[in-house]
Amino acid sequence: MPNNNNSSSGGYTYTGSGTNSQGNHYCSRDHGDAGSGYHYSNNDGSYYYSNPNGSTYYNSGSGYSQYTSPSGETHKSSGSSK
Repeated sequence: MPNNNNSSSGGYTYTGSGTNSQGNHYCSRDHGDAGSGYHYSNNDGSYYYSNPNGSTYYNSGSGYSQYTSPSGETHKSSGSSK
């Protein structure tokens, strides 16, 4: 169950956080008129951001990362994905 603590930071408000069934931590964010987003910090060291503009960012925690722009263009780094 999310913890709706509504703390503010850096132009957005954290609206909820918790741990999913896989044991991964997540936080949801409200960016006001821009929309909402969320991020996951995973047990394997990876993390994932979904932003209100439609972009996403994934980092494997072991050198691989992937950014997808709002228009759908994907940019990948070298390294090992999990």
